[in-house]
Order: sequence, then C-alpha cells, then structure tokens
Amino acid sequence: MKKSLFVLLLFAGGCALFRPSLKSQLDPLDMTFVEGGSFIMGDTIEEENDDSTPLHEVTLSDFYIGTYEVTYSQYDTYAEAAGKTRPADDGRGRGDRAVVNINWYDALEFCNAYGYRLPTEQEWEYAARSGGKDQIYAGVFDPDSLDYVARHNDNSAGYTFSVGSKQPNDLGLYDMTGNVSEWIGEYYPLFKTDPDSIEFYPLEERAMRVIRGGSFNSRELTLRNYWRVGVLADIGNHTTGFRCVDPTDED
Repeated sequence: MKKSLFVLLLFAGGCALFRPSLKSQLDPLDMTFVEGGSFIMGDTIEEENDDSTPLHEVTLSDFYIGTYEVTYSQYDTYAEAAGKTRPADDGRGRGDRAVVNINWYDALEFCNAYGYRLPTEQEWEYAARSGGKDQIYAGVFDPDSLDYVARHNDNSAGYTFSVGSKQPNDLGLYDMTGNVSEWIGEYYPLFKTDPDSIEFYPLEERAMRVIRGGSFNSRELTLRNYWRVGVLADIGNHTTGFRCVDPTDED
C-alpha cells in the first residue's frame, strides 16, 4: 500500500515537473525597442486641454512596446492556456483583429503572463509621438494625413479592424492612433500646476483607469496623442483593447 502511494506521488510530481509553463504556450508578441529620453508631455498643440496641461518634462528609460495591438488570435491562445473565457467578437470574426471587450484586469493579466505589463501614460505618449516628437497623431502632424495612419470614425465601420492596416509611426508602431483605444497601466490624476507634485494613485484606491489613442469610433479631436479618457477598470467594451510593454530596467 505504501509502495503504491509512493509511486502515485512520484508520478504526480513528475507530471507537474513536465507540465509546460503558461508563457511557453502563448503566441509570440512582436515588440519594438524604444530608446529612452526626455520630452514635454501634454497638450503641446494648443496648450488648452485641461486634462493635459500644464506641460511638463518627463524622462524615460529604454523600453520595448508591442508593435501591434494585441489580437483576438493571441488572446484566444492565452485564454485557452489559462482557462479564461474568450472575449466576444460582436459577430465580426477573430484572427488578427485587435481584441476588444477586455477589461483592465484581463489586459494586465495577459501582459503579466509574458512577463510584461501595461504601459505607463508617459511611455504610451512618448511612443505614440515617435519618441517624444511634436506629433499630434502617431506619426503625423497634419490632420489631412490622419487617414494614412488611423482607423477612425470618418474612414471606418463600427468595429475593430486587423492590426497594422494603416501606416506606422516613425518608430514602426502601428495603430497607436485609432483602431482601438488602449488601456494604460496606472491611474494618473489631472496634471498639477507644479509638475513635480504629480503622483500616481495606488491602484487599489481608484476604480478608474486611463485609455489612450482613440478608436475606430473616435472623431479627430479625441484621436490626438495627448487626449486622455478615464474609464472604470472592470468594464470592457467594443472600442477598447491594449498592447504590452517590456521595461528593460525591471529585470
């Protein structure tokens, strides 16, 4: 009896030892290196947006960010491996369409499964502006060029599109403007008169999160790189997706 129990425990331990890790079962994410630097964050265009002023200098270390927004295919592979429910596709199909109907917690868990995290607001804006350049959209300044880089209200139907269907910005990042709005990692308060006093609120104290970039359903103004929207963390919708960040200094 004792010998049988020992064999059973040994077999169970061996199965656990050779069980593949969650990360090893996931589809790879295409990540783009972003060299760190300093830039002026906020509404550098009119300096009138209350949520995005006063302007303030931010300095960032190097990081990697998703070249594309996370797709249904990538999320479905993760959901199957992690025992999660697959998000609804609103009858539009799955594949390489940017995934939506994902709340902030689900997006964070997905990135964490790779050893990554969601981007900070500073990282997201710096990357969208092609390394902090004075760009009103991701890759362009002129509103007449918006259609080249973004899926938005005036050139798209009412659903998420395949990632990478428009031109990238100067860093080679696709859909930072439009297609789907993107979850940000922290809750960031309104900018303050003294930029040095800006602080992150502990996530457990705030139900709100920030989304950036605008979506296929957004008009020109809300597609601007500095535009900020606060939403509830536990509510996913058909316009919001995400991409991940791998910070090189957080090994």
